[in-house]
Amino acid sequence: MRSNLRFGLLLEVLDKLAEDAALRYVRRSYPAARVVTAAMDSMRVRGVPDETRDMVLRARVNLVGTTSLEVGIRIEQPGRPAQPGRPAQRGKPAQPGVAASDPVVHIASCYFTMVARLRDEDGTERSVPLPGLAYRSKVDKARAERARERRAGYRDYVHAAEAPPSAEEYALLRQLHEAQEEPDAKILLASGLKVEGWERTYVEHENVPHKIFGGYVAHRAYMGAHICSEMVATHRGLLVSVDRINFHQPVRMGDKLHYISRVAFTGKTSVTVETSIMRISRDRKSTALSNVCTFTFVNVDPELRPMPVPQIYPTTYAEDARYLAGYRRHQAHLAERAG
Repeated sequence: MRSNLRFGLLLEVLDKLAEDAALRYVRRSYPAARVVTAAMDSMRVRGVPDETRDMVLRARVNLVGTTSLEVGIRIEQPGRPAQPGRPAQRGKPAQPGVAASDPVVHIASCYFTMVARLRDEDGTERSVPLPGLAYRSKVDKARAERARERRAGYRDYVHAAEAPPSAEEYALLRQLHEAQEEPDAKILLASGLKVEGWERTYVEHENVPHKIFGGYVAHRAYMGAHICSEMVATHRGLLVSVDRINFHQPVRMGDKLHYISRVAFTGKTSVTVETSIMRISRDRKSTALSNVCTFTFVNVDPELRPMPVPQIYPTTYAEDARYLAGYRRHQAHLAERAG
């Protein structure tokens, strides 16, 4: 199957690699420190993965704040060496001095915010201040500046997401609601497009002592989202983007996790699924939202050509809010492509 990449497992590997890169920096000052994932910034898939080629992940620390640091990871597939009798194409060599018949493919880039933590003798954990990062070259300074812009951009995004609908957006939602009042309307209601799952965490999922590996939770969320997307996608759903994932609450060993995936928005050929993850403590005295993950898939045929998907119709206020958030992300993506 073409482009048959396990993106859920990739999210798990990316989180672990970001942790390793952050630890190498933090433990220069605090040998006993650990790092936890605070957030994974948005990731957009920019190249079609080739299931027959290796994948290379390159991580580096881009920016260091007071107690947190950003780790950027570039995901790419190297070019394949030229075969005898086959003309080499232009592209970056897979290895120094070796011509490549196929160019390097930039699959995606993603950015993790990691927080340095230290456990005191009495067992309490606290965040620790980090030494500043020396930005020696112009490239290092440019990466740090882009990291600051991403942080500011996310604050603007949160502010915009809380804004009430514009006149155009209100008209769109009204049109969707009025269509549901038509007699014998054959429409796809958002309320029926939901997948749920339960899981209990075990010791093999542990990362930081007594806390569960965030990449594992993201992996499971992706699997539920992909299954949910198939309720709308007429062919096969390929991941095109992952919205920012904030880790609101740590998940501890023995917790129960409740995954709820809902189709939030559909474009012409895309399906956006929002997965919320609730954690219930082992003693059942605490219930809290751990994560909200948003994945967008494109509906493709066996030749990876985008295919149309049906319109979904929100009914409740919560469904309207999810639809509006997906619509705004979609419009921002179209504006980015046009620019």
